[in-house]
Amino acid sequence: MRLAELSARSGVSTATIKFYLREGLLHPGRRVTATQADYDEGHLRRLRLVRALIQVGRIPVASARDVLAALADEKLGPNERLGTATWALPHRPAPDETDPAVEAARRTADELMDRLGWGCGPTSDPLPTAPARGMLVTAIAALSRLGYPCSAEDLEPYGRAAERIAVTDLDMVERYGTPDEQVEAAVALTVLYEPVVLSLRRLAEVEESHRRFGEE
Repeated sequence: MRLAELSARSGVSTATIKFYLREGLLHPGRRVTATQADYDEGHLRRLRLVRALIQVGRIPVASARDVLAALADEKLGPNERLGTATWALPHRPAPDETDPAVEAARRTADELMDRLGWGCGPTSDPLPTAPARGMLVTAIAALSRLGYPCSAEDLEPYGRAAERIAVTDLDMVERYGTPDEQVEAAVALTVLYEPVVLSLRRLAEVEESHRRFGEE
């Protein structure tokens, strides 16, 4: 397909597609003349992924480039590619090392990981190196400072719920036919389904509150 058709099918403007091409987020099309190129379904799939990362996930272009580079690294197996790509996604905030609550929060996170039996990340890297682990430590430290429940025992039910979500995530990913499609889908769904999970949690709390405290 030509650029105009690629734009129409993807919902991404031609100017934005050209920007993605210049930034290396989208691989070049097959050159047919000095000024025209042909694009295929692979370009369309990649555009949808880039759009999910940048326009929906609000991921900076540089971070998106790192994610896409990990996806393209054929030296890695699917598990390593997925792990490396998700490791590259933005994870904020990182722990404040000047905060005295952080060290205790790390011990709580360690205990929680032990309770859950979670040990490794991509390429067998230990979970303590995971960016999301830093987010967890920061959150636990904030809960502790404000006096809210945040022991490993308090947090374990959330971990178990996350395990069930992860099974659903990967079941969905396996619907895609090729390893490349699976890894791309996993990254896109990580970005796109986080607001789904958040909104459903809030709606569920409304329902549970009504069940417990609503007027008869």
